[in-house]
Amino acid sequence: MTHPQGEGSAPGLSIERMCALAGVSRAGFYRRWGESEPLREETALRDALQRIAMTKRFYGYRRLKIELGKEGWVVNPKRLLRMMREDNLLCLRKPQFKPPTTDSRHNWKVWPNLPWQIKPMATNQLWVADITYVRLCEAFVYLAVILDAYSRKVVGWAMADHLRASLAIEALEMALANREVIPGGMVHHSDRGIQYACGDYIQRLEAAGIQPSMSRAGCPYDNAMAESFMKTLKTEEVDGSQYKDLAHATSAIGEFIEAVYNRDRLHSALDYLTPVEFEQAKPWVAHGQPRVITEADCP
Repeated sequence: MTHPQGEGSAPGLSIERMCALAGVSRAGFYRRWGESEPLREETALRDALQRIAMTKRFYGYRRLKIELGKEGWVVNPKRLLRMMREDNLLCLRKPQFKPPTTDSRHNWKVWPNLPWQIKPMATNQLWVADITYVRLCEAFVYLAVILDAYSRKVVGWAMADHLRASLAIEALEMALANREVIPGGMVHHSDRGIQYACGDYIQRLEAAGIQPSMSRAGCPYDNAMAESFMKTLKTEEVDGSQYKDLAHATSAIGEFIEAVYNRDRLHSALDYLTPVEFEQAKPWVAHGQPRVITEADCP
């Protein structure tokens, strides 16, 4: 709530002096202020909240609080939640049928799981990859993505109406074109799907000097960052859309990835910065910094 002192006053004039000049009592001034100003402040805050929530409809109260703070509002989280409930601005989650995208029943080599040993300290030290489905009106198409684990930025992606290895390779080629990779300095992690284990994909990784890594059997936690991105994509873009065909889905999802997720969406794991902002905020970080050994268990 705003405070009356100093608002609309000339420099150096106190509330007491202004009341004397206007011929009104201080009690009368504060009584009038208490009747009108809080309502104006509440209305202005609700207007800002509505505007942000309607453009970023899948933001919860934490991210909305950060966005309001950027506009100069200091809001108690409980008050913000109350206003969101009163204005019906709470996020909704919509479960969907999930067709399988991973086939690990193959004879290709399964590479050791390495990310549990690594905490990336710079870009291009650890990439994580995954594939998910996207529902059209009458069919399914598939999206392959690669994220930089340091900044959570999507560095490569591709869409197709099939699950052949060429889908994953197309996303990998985009990532290699977008980023500078030092041979021997990066790990590429994925699940055990045939798209990532097949010879063509592994050969492309090895040609770029990238070490393959794969999740343990039955342990989705090993690729949690990629899974988290897929959940965000579904809740904030796919679940609220109806795509006519592959071209429509590719255009809309590409816009979400490049313009919203990478450049506009706040990430709690990045101190509420976007991936692009996080990378720009660490200009001194260079390739090849030490990796930190951590421990992780799969339930």
